[in-house]
Amino acid sequence: MRRPIRAAAGLAAVTVMSLVASGCVTVHGELAVLPAAKKSEAAQALADFTEAYNKADKAYDPALDAGRVTGALGAINQAGLKARSINAPDGNSRHQPLELTDARYLIPKKAGWPRWFVADTDSNRDTDNGAGDNRWMLVFVRNGADQLWEVAYLAILTPDEIPEFATDKDGFAQPVKADSGAPAVAPGELSEEYASYLKSGQPEHFASGPHTDGWRAVRAKNAKLAGLTIQYIDQPLSTGDFAPLALATKDGGALAFFAIRYFDRQTAAPGSALQLTADEKALMTGDVKSSVTKEWVSSQAALVKPAGVNAGHVNVVSRLQGMIGAEGS
Repeated sequence: MRRPIRAAAGLAAVTVMSLVASGCVTVHGELAVLPAAKKSEAAQALADFTEAYNKADKAYDPALDAGRVTGALGAINQAGLKARSINAPDGNSRHQPLELTDARYLIPKKAGWPRWFVADTDSNRDTDNGAGDNRWMLVFVRNGADQLWEVAYLAILTPDEIPEFATDKDGFAQPVKADSGAPAVAPGELSEEYASYLKSGQPEHFASGPHTDGWRAVRAKNAKLAGLTIQYIDQPLSTGDFAPLALATKDGGALAFFAIRYFDRQTAAPGSALQLTADEKALMTGDVKSSVTKEWVSSQAALVKPAGVNAGHVNVVSRLQGMIGAEGS
């Protein structure tokens, strides 16, 4: 069931709320450690993303923001727009422009490419939850001087879930390398460990919550529905623009962004029919007879405790997932 991620050509994912780059790639001899972006450049990147997203969402045209999304968010966004462009070719009659305001930019220093930063913003897509509006944290990535800033990850967090970040003497955020031993789990290991945990419950250092043991419980319940069986296969997804990215927190841990890919195979019992949404049908290949295999990308944000903590090393605080393809059989 291993297939390459399809660049299925907005934010049409299912959003579940409670919903580093490692070494340097030196290009053109750039060895100096520099801020990933000026604050004005980061602000322009956020404005450009928002404008492109709104155009694409209004027209249901994936081409209109394809140059502003990548990685996990890109796969989810583009597949969702593709499905909606098939089901609503005249565009989104219910479009409401996305507004991202009150931005704080967490900009790390690094050498070479890729470069990246995080925009911590307020959104008009949710309401005050009693503790303050949820915050949208967008991770921008740029792979070269001649390329655009693109959003690879989106995490939606409550104010209480946003940690205090470590900064250097100049106020810049501190990146955490993929193989760093400072947090209890290296960012580069999170994708593989999370995929393993969803399958077997191991390793045990994931804290209890809706995106860990809660999600495993939901899967177990769904696997026993009358007239339907569901099998899951989880795979790590951690290369290229799907690479994990992490910022150091003041306590010595990290806030890490990472992705997985998973499949769910649904098989109907004789005499039962599979229930598929219009978007799922739009992304379908093959003929649905008795089963369908759906391919998903899931993007997570996790608070990782510092090394030396004995339990609950990884608290997955956000999950954004979307189906990017389906095959009937």
